[in-house]
Amino acid sequence: MSTIPVPRRVAAREVGRCVVSSLVMLGRREVCQPRVHVGRRIHFADGTSARVYRETAAFRTPHDPCVLIVSFRLRGVSSPGAHALFRAESVLNTPLFIGFPGFVSKLWLADDDHGTYRGLYEWDGARAAEHYSRCLWRVLELVSVVGSMDYRVIPGRRRDEVLDDPTLLQGYAPTEVDAWWRVLAA
Repeated sequence: MSTIPVPRRVAAREVGRCVVSSLVMLGRREVCQPRVHVGRRIHFADGTSARVYRETAAFRTPHDPCVLIVSFRLRGVSSPGAHALFRAESVLNTPLFIGFPGFVSKLWLADDDHGTYRGLYEWDGARAAEHYSRCLWRVLELVSVVGSMDYRVIPGRRRDEVLDDPTLLQGYAPTEVDAWWRVLAA
């Protein structure tokens, strides 16, 4: 797996396709915003924690589940009011990801003590999750602190099983530098 973003023209094409698919999904009511995890605090191996402020899910079951964790810090957003405004408007970003092949669900995590936002996804297929992440990189680079975007794909795991038993991720992050994404407790 690569942590190199796709070329900008590829990302633009893929995001365009995603938006079209997203509009179809929304029109067919194939997406919902459950509240099961909203308000839940998730703790990470780097000592940070974040609260789930939104959940988005498609009505589909993965055949090849994987967990995808994405992080980034917004450029120019530092006050509590600016963070609250971003969280409120971020629902408008939904068409930029739900239409990507393999999307199953996303937990939107509020900024932690360092201003880092995370998305904790379930995806159908590690390769599809990787491709989405490499496209997302190009979208996030428009609004994020340079070098702050990162992601990890954990194949063979379901998001909720990792939340219920974070020990399933032990051994995936060999160093503390890589621990920003490893869930410790939820």
